[in-house]
Parts: sequence; C-alpha cells; structure tokens
Amino acid sequence: MKIPMTDFCISNSKKIDLKKIPTKIDPLYDSKDEFLEMLEKHISEMSALQDRFFAMKQFALLIIFQAMDAAGKDGMIKHVLTGINPQGCQVFNFKVPSSEELAHDFLWRTNRCLPKRGEIVIFNRSYYEEVLIVKVHQALLKVQGIPENILSSKNFWKWRYHSIVELEKHLYRNGTQIIKIFLHLSKEEQAKRFLKRIDDKDKNWKFSGADIQERRYWDDYQKEYEKCIYLTSTDQAPWYIVPADDKKNARLIVSQIFLETLRQLPLRYPKADLKHFQELKSIQKTLQKEK
Repeated sequence: MKIPMTDFCISNSKKIDLKKIPTKIDPLYDSKDEFLEMLEKHISEMSALQDRFFAMKQFALLIIFQAMDAAGKDGMIKHVLTGINPQGCQVFNFKVPSSEELAHDFLWRTNRCLPKRGEIVIFNRSYYEEVLIVKVHQALLKVQGIPENILSSKNFWKWRYHSIVELEKHLYRNGTQIIKIFLHLSKEEQAKRFLKRIDDKDKNWKFSGADIQERRYWDDYQKEYEKCIYLTSTDQAPWYIVPADDKKNARLIVSQIFLETLRQLPLRYPKADLKHFQELKSIQKTLQKEK
C-alpha cells in the first residue's frame, strides 16, 4: 500500500486548526505481521537509497521531529531509522540550552549540528523550541541576553519566524533537503501513555512532575504549533502533521515520507574518471597475477 503524503503535508497558503486535524486515522495495515512487512520494505529501500546518498555526497538530509511529550519521537527514530547506516547518520537531542549556547543567537546551537553532504541528521526537538516552549514561557527570554530594544520590539517573534524560514531556504539552496514532522498526539492519548510510564518501573525514568506541569499549557502549545506550522511551512521545507495516537500508523507514514524524499533525489553512485578507471584496471591485473 502506498500512503498518500499529500494527506499529511501542510500548505503555507492557509492557517490550520489542530482540533480539526485527526490524531488517529484508520489503520494502514490489517495485522501486526502486515505492519512489520510494510515497515521492513520501507526500511530496506531507504537503506539502499541511503547507500547511494552517502556515496554521492552531494545532498544532505535534515529531519526534524517536534511534538508534545509522549508523542513517540524516540521510538520513531529507533524503529524507522533502524536500517540506516550509522556512518552516515547522526541524532541530536536538544534539551535545556547551556550557558555557552545562551551566549549566542538562538540558531547557533543547532547550526553546529547541521548535516554535511552525504549525511542524514535527525533533530529530536530543534530550533523550533524557540518559537514554541520559549513563546509559551516567555520568562525564558530573560536569560538569553537579548538586547532590550530587540526584545521589546513588536516584531520580535516575526523576526524569529523569518530567521527560521530564511535559514531553511538557504540550506535548500545549498543541497540540504529538510523534512519537518509534527507528531500530532491527543491529550487523552498522552494521559494514557503517562500512566503507562508510571505503571512500568522500567519507564519511570521517562516521566517527572515537569511533564505534568507542561500538560497544563496544552492549549497554549496547540495555539503556538498552529501558528508555527502555518508561518514556517514552505515548498522547500514543508511540515507534515502525522496522526500519532497509533504508533504503528505513525511509523508507516513517517517512513513513507523519508522514502519519498530520497526517491525524488537524482541519486547515483559516483563514476570513476578515466585516470581512476585505469588505476583500478592496473590493480585488478596485479591481484589476478597473485592467484
């Protein structure tokens, strides 16, 4: 089954209302075995394409995951990217900024981790936190050392959105493909997953009182996600809103998005030039004589 990506890709032509976008859709699989078979096919083809992607070293791929707590970002990265060659892939988790990071502009800490050509980089949270959690909790701006005349400007948040869009356009113009995934989780499903983390002692480490405190700002976060996705979804770097209440469905959709992105690139193995080809033929003759 081919999953239509247009169902989840967000146009920048109109505002969105997350309440009207489903967090759960009908299963894309009939059984667990079929799910595993579909996911394995996606992973197998992604692995083959990544091999060419890595060898060619012309394009880079940046994958950004944003979501509310317990939406499944970690599991998504683990299961969907399990077949990717680790030599050409890195994952970065962005938590509370360090004092060094706060001493720079808000894009600095993530810019240091951008992918080089031939590399896939996954951001588990990203610079988008600066127009999400920081916008919900604006007291966090006080420790960022921003000049008062800039901080007090009515255009402050507009400038941040603009900086993000311009960065992504710059990256695209230089060969970096960008996939932005918002795992759309319902508040009810988040509660169920929080309770499971409490009941399962092996998952207690994943849960703290801070998670419940952030849950109180659910509506605020939904509002900021709506604004953020609308203002930063472009043809070069679109957002995908993936229903996340069903983890299996979400993994199939995300793996299909990755796969389609790689398929659309003109990937090929590098061809040896005449000098290199002649060198290889010489080595071949030498090795054949050793037999």
